[in-house]
This record gives sequence, C-alpha cells and structure tokens, in this order.
Amino acid sequence: MTDQNDNFEALIQRSLAGDQRAYAALLQKTSRLLRPFLAKRLGFTTEVDDLMQETLISIHKARHTYDGNRPYKPWAFAIAKFRLQDFLRAHYADQLRHAIDFDELEENLHEAVTEPVISYESISGEVQKLPQKQATILQLMHQDGYTAKEVAEKMGMNESAVKVAAHRAYKVLKKKLER
Repeated sequence: MTDQNDNFEALIQRSLAGDQRAYAALLQKTSRLLRPFLAKRLGFTTEVDDLMQETLISIHKARHTYDGNRPYKPWAFAIAKFRLQDFLRAHYADQLRHAIDFDELEENLHEAVTEPVISYESISGEVQKLPQKQATILQLMHQDGYTAKEVAEKMGMNESAVKVAAHRAYKVLKKKLER
C-alpha cells in the first residue's frame, strides 16, 4: 500500500463512488493478484483465463457487498476460492459422466476372456512329478478348491509354509511348461 493506486481499498471505494478509471485499475490489479492463486491450483492452465474472467464477473456482481471497513484482498480471494470450487466441481462432475462403468467393462471382459489354455487337469502329469508335499498342496488348492489355510490345517502345516511350498511348486511348473 505504498501508493494511492496500489491501495485496493481506496480503489474500490473510488469505484463504488462511480470512478470508472479506479474501477478499471482495481480489476487489473485484482487480476494480477488472483491469477497466480488460480494458476497454482489448476493443473490445466488453459482454463485459468476463463476462471479469471468468471471471478472478475463475480467480483463485479458482488461489489455492492464489499464492506469498506474490511480489507479488500481477503474478500477478493474468498470470491476466487468459491469460483474455483465451482469450476472444479463442474469439471470433475463432467469427468465422472465420461468415466468408464466398471460393471460394464467387467461384463465385456468376462465375455471376451475364455477359459485358460492350461488347467490343472492338463498339467496333472507334471504336478505328479513334483515332490509329494508340493503335489498334494497343489491338488488340494487347485483341484479340490481348498484355501491355503484349510490345506495347512489338513496337512498339519503352518499357512505361510503352505504358501511358500505352493509358490516353489509354481516356479518349477513354470520352468517345465515354458520348455
């Protein structure tokens, strides 16, 4: 507030009194004040000018609500913040309207995906060549449908030991099947 022209409060008081030059200067200074605020919060800089214009229009429409006993900058920033929130709300609502419906996608994928080429039955010969414990674990989990916890209880093992043994068996099978 070094100079009469830098004093936002004086500019708005003069503009409310009808001074058009003061009003033009106020809008210019307000634009320079708010642009970095808006640009920092918007990831898409192409929209900053549009939002700046909407903010200045809102300030114009709300200028009669300005309380001369209070500072101008917080009042202008509050209006800019509300304009920004409105803009982001509309932007993300539009994004949601164009978002992919996961239920529909899942249905399409389910129709497009076929049964895997490799099933337990097709590799049961290779499974039987594994060490007995690993072969039993894979049979219980993949042919009989037991969980790792249930297999651990049936075999008297720790659940994590069952998972480790199954993982090792998968690695061996993968190497054999890749050949």
